[in-house]
Amino acid sequence: MKPFKKVLIANRGEIAVRVVRACRDLGLRSVAIYSEADRAALHVALADEAWPVGPAPSRESYLRVDAVLEAARRAGAEAVHPGYGFLAENAGFAAACERAGLVFVGPRSETIAALGEKTTARRLAVDAGVPVVPGTLQPVSGPAAARAEAERLGLPVMLKAAAGGGGKGLRLVSRSEDVAAACERAASEALSAFGDGSLYVEKALERPRHVEIQILADSSGGVVHLFERECSVQRRHQKVLEETPSPALTPELRQRMGERAVALARRAGYRGAGTMEFLVDVAGDGRPYFLEANTRLQVEHPITEMVVGVDIVQLQLRIAQGEPLPFAQGDLAQRGHAIECRVYAEDPDAGFLPSPGRIAGLRTPAGPGIRDDSGVFEGWEVPVHYDSLLSKLVAFGADRAQAIARLRRALREYKVLGIRTTLPFFQRVLDHPDFLSGRYDTGLVSRILAQPSSPAPPLEEIAAVAAAVRAYAQRRRRAAASPAAAAVSPWRASGLREATGSGR
Repeated sequence: MKPFKKVLIANRGEIAVRVVRACRDLGLRSVAIYSEADRAALHVALADEAWPVGPAPSRESYLRVDAVLEAARRAGAEAVHPGYGFLAENAGFAAACERAGLVFVGPRSETIAALGEKTTARRLAVDAGVPVVPGTLQPVSGPAAARAEAERLGLPVMLKAAAGGGGKGLRLVSRSEDVAAACERAASEALSAFGDGSLYVEKALERPRHVEIQILADSSGGVVHLFERECSVQRRHQKVLEETPSPALTPELRQRMGERAVALARRAGYRGAGTMEFLVDVAGDGRPYFLEANTRLQVEHPITEMVVGVDIVQLQLRIAQGEPLPFAQGDLAQRGHAIECRVYAEDPDAGFLPSPGRIAGLRTPAGPGIRDDSGVFEGWEVPVHYDSLLSKLVAFGADRAQAIARLRRALREYKVLGIRTTLPFFQRVLDHPDFLSGRYDTGLVSRILAQPSSPAPPLEEIAAVAAAVRAYAQRRRRAAASPAAAAVSPWRASGLREATGSGR
């Protein structure tokens, strides 16, 4: 590995902002890229320099390897950080960076290729002595073979895209006669999303917990895990809330899963940050089964940073420069508890439909234990072209109860005007007895959504708040323009009695 001083960030939104800040902390120069829709985006404003890469659609900008590499060449960048999503787990992009003489801040391209293909990753896990969810270790040849495997495993089963992720190319099948149609739909979706329609079959576990292990590996063979994240609060196989430590793990199970994640990382020749994902069969034998690997930084990395006390993004950059890990496994410990909510521009009362538009007003929460990783600002026009994630709200506490209490407070403080967000939905999650007890599984969100929700605030109330904000802003502008007006107390102007200053 070679040292570098300038990093191109091949991403957008809150994760690009996060990497810009990590670069600045390390004294590295950051280069943003942007599409036409993101010309005024926050990551563009914060980076040391920014280069356009094409029109708004991601396939014509952020997903164009040639455009990204050309921006790196023109900017004189020596390294590329892919963030997550877009090209982050694209082995071809990593290889193209390597051929261009750029340091790819992540695993080697061959490692991404091996772990990104799900059946190859399952075979590597078996070789490393890590139990996998029962199923095929090779893609099935077609619907007839898939049906035979489903009947061998016992229904229900999951049909999964071998090159998949993010819930795409995924189908739950409960009856043998439905396998053929499910194969056709899953393969078509996988081909469209990943350019590969191959599928494999996996036994569907009843009400499992989804628990991932964060790992870090350097170029000298050092590998550690940063413990687990509980990721079972999911909607359509997409995580929406995560926490650490997991309420489901005993110390013994935590240690066993960490050791297995490290063993698999060693077997795969891993370098950088990543996760090994497991399903814990809490309704069955209680064993953890390897599910898949994510060869990139995870959306939910902040909760691990809060509890373990490390900066994972800085460590990615330092590892990419050839530095060894600055600690051993015995130096690491979990302290406290952290929970993260993914705040999306979606309307929970309308089936989570996207809610793009202008953010007319924004008040982010603060105070003890609160962190908000955001990529937006008041006045920003949320585009229709990309994932609708606005920010990641994190609450940290000395224990789970305090983290929940702080998250409740933060959710009440968080206000976004002009668009709908998923903020109200998280209030429902935190109120659910299964979540509060810590005894939940991947079916929690489905059970919550099956219950009637409280009605949204009436439009009249929203309009009144907006009018009050507008009136206050107008008074501030008048006060700034007129010294005489500035001398008038805002309390007196509003007709309210002023404080006496008596100290009471």
